[in-house]
Amino acid sequence: MGPGKADLLERIADTGSISAAGRAMGMSYKRAWQLVEVMNAIFARPLVTSSRGGAAGGGAVLTDDGQRVLFLYRQLETRVAEAGADELAELTTLLRDMSDGK
Repeated sequence: MGPGKADLLERIADTGSISAAGRAMGMSYKRAWQLVEVMNAIFARPLVTSSRGGAAGGGAVLTDDGQRVLFLYRQLETRVAEAGADELAELTTLLRDMSDGK
């Protein structure tokens, strides 16, 4: 689990669609589905459920576990950012200035 997968889960929750979530992130339909399949495989229960399109339309939703994983991941991000703020600021000062395009 990482920031990209968390963003994908968030967009699936917002759009109700794996393909729309992937498009919003600039990734292919195939890549979005692969990431969902990986997440569903590594957790004890699926994080996303989907239904095929057709006359009634398809869609995707986060399961209760998917919502919980996303919530916990975002909480962890917040804690890490707060705890590591000084180190992140120092690392930033060590980065090369890329504003000149070189």
